[in-house]
Amino acid sequence: MDQEKVGNFIGSLRRERGMTQEELGERLGVTNKTVSRWETGKYMPDVDKLLELAGLLGVSVNELLSGERLETPERAAEKADENLISALSESDAFGLADREAYFRHKWLTEHRFDIGLTLLVYIAAVTALGVWARPLFPGGSVALGVGLWCFMHNKMMAYVEARAFKK
Repeated sequence: MDQEKVGNFIGSLRRERGMTQEELGERLGVTNKTVSRWETGKYMPDVDKLLELAGLLGVSVNELLSGERLETPERAAEKADENLISALSESDAFGLADREAYFRHKWLTEHRFDIGLTLLVYIAAVTALGVWARPLFPGGSVALGVGLWCFMHNKMMAYVEARAFKK
């Protein structure tokens, strides 16, 4: 969706109707600065304002989001599909925290074997080394456990970050 094109279209439709930014803003319950931001392409109107804005400007929501008048039904249908795909691909249905939680869970599910193996190595090391581990690891088995946990946690976070922050 081309925000500048949509903004220019909103501005030209507003002027065709003989309204100022302030008048349009009052009718929609927003400030004239908000209307200005729409018209410059800095922001898009909120979803809850689209229908009312389109009605005030005498166009369909599809035409508003396309940034142009759509003369034929075929062109309108084509643009409706494009607008829907664009809106869905640009939207962030899940916030960062949701994506992070999803990929943490996915990593834990995919790496059960690695986690189990790491626990077995830890138990075996603590059992086999026992007293010998104390001089090697100050704090004994606790230090070894923390080290293994950090190693696995870093692997998980590298996986999560590579996927959660990707757009």
